[in-house]
Amino acid sequence: MSNDEFSGKHVLITGGTRGIGKATAIRLAGEGSKVTVNYLSRTTDAEQAVAAIKEAGSDATAIAGDVSTPAGANEIVRQAREAFGPIDILVHAAGFSDPCFATDITWEQYRKTMSINCDGTFAMVMAVIEEMIERKFGRIVTVSSIAALRERENQVDYSASKAAVIAMTRCWAQAWAKHNVRVNCCCPGLTETEMAHTLTPEVHKLIIEATPIGRIGSPEELAAVIRFLASEESSFMTGQTVVASGGRVMLPG
Repeated sequence: MSNDEFSGKHVLITGGTRGIGKATAIRLAGEGSKVTVNYLSRTTDAEQAVAAIKEAGSDATAIAGDVSTPAGANEIVRQAREAFGPIDILVHAAGFSDPCFATDITWEQYRKTMSINCDGTFAMVMAVIEEMIERKFGRIVTVSSIAALRERENQVDYSASKAAVIAMTRCWAQAWAKHNVRVNCCCPGLTETEMAHTLTPEVHKLIIEATPIGRIGSPEELAAVIRFLASEESSFMTGQTVVASGGRVMLPG
């Protein structure tokens, strides 16, 4: 495949000013993409992310907006198009987690988690898909979690929301493959991000002990997986869930 396949492509990355989203933005900017990153409210993080993306060698802009509603998602996409034109690639990396034991979770926490992780995925994908279908080109990468694949007594809401992401990915992939729109899912294990530190150091230690590779992942390692799924190197893949967890979770063959 061409080394410049991302050159000139417009990539929209939600949750793109921190963690896996930011690492992905920098990676794709280094390969020539025009990058729009979305964030909710942390302006300083957004400014630093845009500076890092530009330093990687590409145009970049940051758009504040709430992914969890159709109106918010549509406005993010409208501003992104205004900045750099049609969106070729969507990476939906925005997410939320607040671990809580199963009997202690409140309805309010459940709804907040679902609104960001599940509703946000739906809203963002639906905001870009019509144009992708019209143009006969689109690459969408959703971000789930290994919490979607294994029982988690402290993450009922998070696990449910991320399982929904996998299910939607598969359904969308089947629906839109005929339009040259591929939809795949990256499923990270514990990764060195701010969200990872909603877990206690004791839990981190237990997770590392249960991980065959013996460590947690880096955002750059997950960005490499996302880059692959967005590229033509994965041209015969759609509807797939790719787990990157250091071997902690292995899908059956």
